[in-house]
Amino acid sequence: MYIEDLKFSLWADFIERDYLDNEFKDLINKKIINGATSNPSIFKNAILNSPAYKEQLLTLSGLTPKKKYEAVAIYDISKAADILKPLYENKDDGYVSIEVDPFLCDDARATVAEGKRLFAAINRKNVMIKVPATSSGYEAMKELTASGIPVNATLIFSKEQAVSCAKAFEAGVAQYGANVDTVISIFVSRIDRALDAKLAEHGVAVSLAGIYNSADIYNKIQEMNIQGCRALFASTGVKDDSLPADYYIQKLLAYNSVNTAPIDTIKAFHASAATTKALPISEEVIKEHFRQMQELGIDFDAVIAKQIADGLDAFKDAFKDILESL
Repeated sequence: MYIEDLKFSLWADFIERDYLDNEFKDLINKKIINGATSNPSIFKNAILNSPAYKEQLLTLSGLTPKKKYEAVAIYDISKAADILKPLYENKDDGYVSIEVDPFLCDDARATVAEGKRLFAAINRKNVMIKVPATSSGYEAMKELTASGIPVNATLIFSKEQAVSCAKAFEAGVAQYGANVDTVISIFVSRIDRALDAKLAEHGVAVSLAGIYNSADIYNKIQEMNIQGCRALFASTGVKDDSLPADYYIQKLLAYNSVNTAPIDTIKAFHASAATTKALPISEEVIKEHFRQMQELGIDFDAVIAKQIADGLDAFKDAFKDILESL
C-alpha cells in the first residue's frame, strides 16, 4: 500500500516496454506504486511512438492486426505482472489491467470469451481484465468473476453504473465461492473539463463536479461493502495548469481505495508527501454543488451520458488506430 493506514493504493496508468524495464521497477522498489493499468489509448501511444516494439513486430508478419496487437500487449502485461508478482504474493495488490476489445462492449458473450482467452494467454493470477461498464459489460463482469478472474470495471461516470458493477461482482463472487479482487474505475477529470467553463461564467466553484460525483459514488461503493471490491479513481491527471499536478489524487484520498494516475502526477503526489484523508464528503455538500449546477440549467445526467459515449468512442478510436497501423 502507498498509505498503509488508509489501505490506499497508487497505481501507474501507463505501460510501455522500455519503461517496464527501467522506471517502473524503480517506482515499485521505492514503494511509490503497487499496481498498473492500461487501456487502448495507452497502448496506442506506446506502440506507435516507441521504437521498443519494432523488433517484436518484425517477427509477427503474416498475423492479422488484432493478433499482432494482442501479442504485443500480452508480452507487456505479462512482463508487468511478473515485476509486480512479489507485491501480489505479499497481498499488496500487484495487479496490472488489460482491456478487452472495446468494440465488444455491447456483446456480453464475446466479452466473456475474450476476457477468459486473454487471462489464460497471460497466465498470471495478478492480471485484471478490464471491462467497460455497459449493460453487456455487467453481464460479462458477473461471468468473469464467477470464473475466478479479477475484473477492473472501467468508464464509470454514474452511481447507477457503479451499483450495477458492484451487484455483478457480488453475484459472480457468490457463484465462484471464494474471494475475487475487483475495482470500479470512476472517471474524474473529464467531467470537470466538460463543465468548468460554464460554471466559471456563473461564479460557481470549478474543478469540483468530478470530485463530488466521484465522492458520491465512493460513498455508495463503501456502503454496499462487496467482498474484494474497491473504488478506483481514474482519469486523475490535470489539464488545467492552475491546478496542482496531483490535485485529483489529494482531493480523492480515501480509505480502501485506489488511484491510478500518469507518472508525472504520481511523482508530484509523492513529492507533496500528502497523507490527509479527503473522503468521505458529506451528502449535503455534494447535493448543494449539484443543486447550483441544476439552477444553471445543467443537465448532469446528459453530461454523464455524453462522457460515457465519448469514453467508449475514444477507446474504440485508439484501438482502430492501432489495428490500422499494424
